[in-house]
Amino acid sequence: MSTPIYELALGAKFQQLQPEVQDYFSLAPGSGSYGIGEGVFDVVGCRQRWLRPLVATVAGEQAFFPEYGEQVPFRIENHAHLDPFGRSSLTARREIFFPGRTRLFHDSTVAEAGKNGTRLVDYLGRYRRLATDLDLDVTPEGRLRGISSATRLFLGPLRLSLPASLDAKAYAEQWWDAAEGKHRIQVKVLQRHVGLVLVYAGAFDYRLAPLLPANESASSAQTATSAVGLPRYAEPERWEPRV
Repeated sequence: MSTPIYELALGAKFQQLQPEVQDYFSLAPGSGSYGIGEGVFDVVGCRQRWLRPLVATVAGEQAFFPEYGEQVPFRIENHAHLDPFGRSSLTARREIFFPGRTRLFHDSTVAEAGKNGTRLVDYLGRYRRLATDLDLDVTPEGRLRGISSATRLFLGPLRLSLPASLDAKAYAEQWWDAAEGKHRIQVKVLQRHVGLVLVYAGAFDYRLAPLLPANESASSAQTATSAVGLPRYAEPERWEPRV
């Protein structure tokens, strides 16, 4: 079994994570399992009312959404796999159950090897048109902390690096809440001119389940643009090879 991508990126620091957080990020291609998390977001969505109509225009990308709610149930699936370009990847598929509407929010994080070690690149949304580098660290308490940086937008043949004045940064932290016996996560996406674009924070239970064997029809449907080890329903509309 290959090394999990978060361990590749963190190196020895991976062992400083809380054991439960290590377990959460230990999926690797070929493990034969995928992760299922179910819980409730204390808060989730776009808090600023004036910003919601603008966010609604890009909701079809399945990377942002205009709704905002409290005590909103959600479900996440984590799949470790190889993307169509052979990169070790972790795809997260989230379903957020707002009253009257379910929003899908998903991304694929891939490991990119370089002369300075492994970096993680996160591709967001239905068409993976938005990519950002992830800067990771471990807090003294053993929490995983991540900050996005250097966002790129892919529009056809164009690769557009967003200037700092337009870029939005995501600040994420995940940890194990021993008192509650649950995983916890909090994420804020901030843009310097508009403030808080997206927030979600809550607690969830997490378990591993065996991957279902691919049936003959699913195997025949695999193409050169398919991921290896990722169910078809969890694949995006397109994959992006550029970083």
